[in-house]
Amino acid sequence: MRFAILQFPASNCDQDCLHAARLSGATARFVWHKEPSLGDVDAVIVPGGFSYGDYLRCGAIARFSPVMQAVKRFADNGGMVLGICNGFQILCEAGMLPGALIRNRDLTFHCEQVFLKTVNAATSFTSDLPNNRPSMMPIAHGEGCYFADAETLVELQARGQILWQYCDALGSVNEAANPNGSLLNIAGIANSQFNVAGLMPHPDRAAETVLGSEDGRRVFEGMIASLKRNRKAA
Repeated sequence: MRFAILQFPASNCDQDCLHAARLSGATARFVWHKEPSLGDVDAVIVPGGFSYGDYLRCGAIARFSPVMQAVKRFADNGGMVLGICNGFQILCEAGMLPGALIRNRDLTFHCEQVFLKTVNAATSFTSDLPNNRPSMMPIAHGEGCYFADAETLVELQARGQILWQYCDALGSVNEAANPNGSLLNIAGIANSQFNVAGLMPHPDRAAETVLGSEDGRRVFEGMIASLKRNRKAA
């Protein structure tokens, strides 16, 4: 499976995503933000970092990059897209995911390990994650508080679009386990077609034991397995 890893000025997790994708069994290459086309790819990763220095607000400038027009066309045609951290922010700014990521509740930058409950395990992004325990991945963000209006939150819940919630080590979703004040402890969501997802924690930084957790690699492996199933069914 062929993964495109986007690169914006000040991306800093593009190499991590490239490594994690390859470690999971995919072929992967970088696509620069000025490129008008993605080329022949099966999935797109919008990585973390500080695209365009986070000027204006996180992801607000990156959404206008030529490559994002190609990403939107790719997703509109059913292509699989995952946004991680700043990538999640970019997808929200581009209107490809509902809601927004705003300043952390305590107005400080958080860099720490967190636990995640997989809320909907029947998606391409979650199907390979462990179902007997929470997943562990790191966060590194100052604007990771997920916010949406009440109507959107109801729709996300009803349609199963909430993919991950912050939880404690035992899997309990509670306020103490919420590192940034996200509504409903939301750590990641999908669009209504479930081919676009955003996740604030970094699966790319939890892809091998030397990093303290291999849970993140299962996100990439699940994507690859889903792509292979879709290809066989076509």
